[in-house]
Amino acid sequence: MKRLLFLLLLTAAFTANSVAQQDSSQVQVRGIQYVSAEDAAKVLLNKPIPLFVGISVSVDLCGAVMASLCPWGQYEAAARINFRQRYFPTVEIGIGSSNYTDETTKLHYKTHSPFFRAGCDLNIANDKRSGNRIYAGLRYGFTAFKYNLDGPPIEDPVYGGMFPYSFTGVNGRMHWFEIVGGLEARIWKFIHLGWTLRYKVRLNEKQSSLGHAWYVPGFGKNAGGRVGGTFNLIFDID
Repeated sequence: MKRLLFLLLLTAAFTANSVAQQDSSQVQVRGIQYVSAEDAAKVLLNKPIPLFVGISVSVDLCGAVMASLCPWGQYEAAARINFRQRYFPTVEIGIGSSNYTDETTKLHYKTHSPFFRAGCDLNIANDKRSGNRIYAGLRYGFTAFKYNLDGPPIEDPVYGGMFPYSFTGVNGRMHWFEIVGGLEARIWKFIHLGWTLRYKVRLNEKQSSLGHAWYVPGFGKNAGGRVGGTFNLIFDID
């Protein structure tokens, strides 16, 4: 009888130990038990991503540094909506600034005016949940701005004498679009760093009698097409 009781106790102890080992291998995620971490990961990967994920805001660090240290640059902020971690409608606003004197012609150009862009980015990375993104997109840009232009006095070739070359508050306006590509990485919880590369094409420009404005806020140096970029600090708002 004692031997039988000992065998029953030994069997019960072995069974309890096996159950405990099985339970210890289980993983709990948000109150749900999974057999293993691999099974939990599979379930999370297959879980549908909601339509509305959140909103984020960002600032362009590169443009601000250029505006502080170079003859031209911009102070820019952006807001965007996250749909399914794939589509990112975006609005960008800022102030473009230039204070430049050409060493050859001695012409001095100055402006400090707002600009606006709107468009959408598409996340083409395979892993949509990591917060690391590879994206491509388009932007429409617009600015209505004023600038000053002055230089050395000009000699009258007919009557002689010198008259000043100085123009203040000249009006300009431009529409353009941008082809955008970029990368973004999560560095801590809701904080991301990212950069974009942009090819800009002028659509329409209102010119004064002075011709093309040397610099256009939001567009940059006023050539037929140009390449620009941003380096962004991004904050997610869930």
